[in-house]
Amino acid sequence: MWNMLSLLDGNGVTLEGGAAPSGEAHPSRTEPKSRSLQPQIGILCPVCDAQVDLPLGGVKALTIDHLAMNDVMLESLRGEGQGLVCDLCSDREVEKRCQTCKANLCHFCCQAHRRQKKTMYHTMVDLKDLKGYSRVGKPILCTAHPAEELRLFCELCDRPVCRDCVVGEHREHPYDFTSNVIHKHGDSVRELLRGTQPHVEALEEALAQIKTINSGLQERVEAVAADVRTFSEGYIKAIEEHRDKLLKQLDDIRVQKENSLQLQKAQLEQLLADMRTGVEFTEHLLTSGSDLEILITKGVVVDRLRKLNTVEYSARPGVNDKICFCPQERAGQCRGYEVYGAINTKEVDPAKCVLQGEDLHRAREKQTASFTLLCKDAAGESMGKGGDNVQVAVVPKDKKDSPIRTVVQDNKDGSYHVSFTPKEAGVYTVWVCIREQHVQGSPFTMTVRRKHRPHPGVFHCCAFCSSGGQKTARCACGGTMPGGYLGCGHGHKGHPGRPHWSCCGKFIEKSECTYTAGQSAPRSLLRTVAL
Repeated sequence: MWNMLSLLDGNGVTLEGGAAPSGEAHPSRTEPKSRSLQPQIGILCPVCDAQVDLPLGGVKALTIDHLAMNDVMLESLRGEGQGLVCDLCSDREVEKRCQTCKANLCHFCCQAHRRQKKTMYHTMVDLKDLKGYSRVGKPILCTAHPAEELRLFCELCDRPVCRDCVVGEHREHPYDFTSNVIHKHGDSVRELLRGTQPHVEALEEALAQIKTINSGLQERVEAVAADVRTFSEGYIKAIEEHRDKLLKQLDDIRVQKENSLQLQKAQLEQLLADMRTGVEFTEHLLTSGSDLEILITKGVVVDRLRKLNTVEYSARPGVNDKICFCPQERAGQCRGYEVYGAINTKEVDPAKCVLQGEDLHRAREKQTASFTLLCKDAAGESMGKGGDNVQVAVVPKDKKDSPIRTVVQDNKDGSYHVSFTPKEAGVYTVWVCIREQHVQGSPFTMTVRRKHRPHPGVFHCCAFCSSGGQKTARCACGGTMPGGYLGCGHGHKGHPGRPHWSCCGKFIEKSECTYTAGQSAPRSLLRTVAL
């Protein structure tokens, strides 16, 4: 899954551009010419089904899994050398390994190796003595300069290079020895790994919850089935037929819910397997890989872990076990008999819900307004229970980004009391939704008028008395008195005959004042009088 390729032949492990035996020149190689621009080719990983884009160099340009090659070599050694051939003659079976050249040699080539001046003092180890080793790989050589090992790391190009590279293609690029930069790059991979591990724990917890829900669903189904059977015994054939219908309905519900759970389980298990594979490979790389191997593989490891960390998943089961048997509910007739008992999984139908209340379309600023939502199912019958996810939004038309805080009270009988307090007068839009669907009549417009205006005047029956006998005291009722008095009085002309407000002339004590400055005479000349 890590875009790597271990190059194997029929006799053992070979690496293109590998080390040449000491004393022999490595054959020259001609770099393939750059291919013209063409559509990128992708292949699917057989482990995780992730798509891998092939580089321009094709399969040979994929990152080599040196850890895998080392493991294959160790497995071959543990098998008493079966399948390993000499690196020099490629003909005879391996007997010894030159620890200096990192080359596997047959008996004949081993003797020749010791006769040469340059290699006569190299350390030779019997093949059977290498079985306890953890690493027996060859030096990793530069593909551009096959005679040079990759000992340096180019920070600009973010890849290992050799000495010839830094004086050629990577001239003037910042670089350092791999042993000096491994700590920085290794820490970044470890940090990314630490961010991946919590996802594994979350996925395991989610699968445990699904298992619990699935178990509870089975138990609940069996319990309801037992209730159905017990209730059905008294009605002989009619009840037995009704029972079978109920069990069939219950089984359909179980199948539907289990299918949803199984689908979610399969998706989470696949994601968990991908996560585990990524974590295990990265941990193996960080614990068993050399500095250079970690740096070589870092790019694909980081890319894979980042992709896994961005995968979205739900840690909650997609269905619930809300199934109940209602033995007292009428179920119609069966074979001419009235039967009772029904499986209850009904859900609210937003299109059948009803909004009602005096404050549905009008309210006053800074005063609490309310209305009621009646939830019904697809048949138009009351749900009879609460627990629905009711969402209400009251938004001013001219300030759509400033919704009003609303309170939804569940009455537990299928009805919900909604209340809110508009801060300003104006036109508002009200949304009422269940499961993100508008109920019947939503959205609707509500007009909020200004706050109820109190009376600034006096509720009286005589301006003469209320003002203490002042001639200039006027009243909104328009009454006058002889002798130059401008207001109303007992038994005089213009007296309205009953108590009224001096500010606006209204006869109802608990009413809203309608007086506004600038209105037509005579009220434009009136002023409030007080006792």
